[in-house]
Amino acid sequence: MTLRATKRGDQRTPLGGERADVLVCGASFAGLAVARELAGAGAEVLVLDRYEIGERATSACAAPTPWLEAMGVTASIRQELPDMTFTTPHGSVRYRLPWSWSAFDYAELCHGLWAQAGHARFETAKVEGLAEDGDPADPDHVVRTDRGDVRAPLVVDALGWRRVLDRPGYQPPAAPLSRGLEVHPHVAPTAGEGALDVWVERSLARRGYAWRVPAGGEARIGVGSYEPRDHVKEPTRALAERLSVDAVRYQGNWFPHRLRPAIAGNVFFAGDSAGHCFPLSGEGIRTAFYFGIACGRELRAVVTGAADRDAALARYAAFHDAHAPAYRRALRLQRLLPALPPRVLTGLLRALAPQPLVDRAFGWYLDQAHPVYAADGVRA
Repeated sequence: MTLRATKRGDQRTPLGGERADVLVCGASFAGLAVARELAGAGAEVLVLDRYEIGERATSACAAPTPWLEAMGVTASIRQELPDMTFTTPHGSVRYRLPWSWSAFDYAELCHGLWAQAGHARFETAKVEGLAEDGDPADPDHVVRTDRGDVRAPLVVDALGWRRVLDRPGYQPPAAPLSRGLEVHPHVAPTAGEGALDVWVERSLARRGYAWRVPAGGEARIGVGSYEPRDHVKEPTRALAERLSVDAVRYQGNWFPHRLRPAIAGNVFFAGDSAGHCFPLSGEGIRTAFYFGIACGRELRAVVTGAADRDAALARYAAFHDAHAPAYRRALRLQRLLPALPPRVLTGLLRALAPQPLVDRAFGWYLDQAHPVYAADGVRA
């Protein structure tokens, strides 16, 4: 369990009365990508999170290496993984990817992104919601926190699946959320090239998958379920036992598998709060970078006077909506693959093994949020 680090005693001064040009709520992948994109724009940017930057990881912390290179955070890489293996009860297949995954250190990556955020400020505070009694004519939003109210005309919710700055009521198990849990045993570093291992076995997850991510002296081993009513602790322990490692240092979270609106009430939503986690794979890191950059660029246009807030909201929403077809395809696969007989699934995985098919399939996958978009001035 992560101990929440926050200002205490004399350090815990009220934030009431604070005002910023841009208020970013959430200091993980999406929020930091937004702040990074606003560096040098001349805006006063304030980032809030209940935890210190880099304090609380909730995922396996692996992303396509080209994205980590594009974001300037390769120093956080702990192990590069050029291959993936997929295992079912009827066999395994190993793919050589056209790009590699890399396991990274969460705190170091977050600090690397924050170092690129220019003069943005950070405060620990729990964001509780939007004030409901504001003046409709006032362009500022009033955001409630446990340290007082903060005002800003431009507000981003990057707080995760709870989508704090919108209507309440989005809760598991009724909401379209997957659940994941992993353990982090220390292991001897592997010699040579590693692989990101995936198990598709109903004994581990009736509708979902399990994984092992080597991370240079650590293994990240876990189980994810597309069905939020299915528990994943016992399957995670069973997989750790199978792999002859200790089930220690638990970490887990809910993650979305369906897009949600990118804007609501003149607030921008990015990352898990907008459902940007990609269905089927459950990958949300590079998509948080991708949509965080898009959101940050629209905000930058507003603070530099190149656009007004309404135009920025409309453009960001259109950008988000343009990706809906790919998300729907992935969601259909998420529903289809667990329903296939295991022998049929094994046959399909083997049929995809020829390198041209691997390149095409994983090339399409990367294209849905391609790292070239991180380059200055590139429009998707």
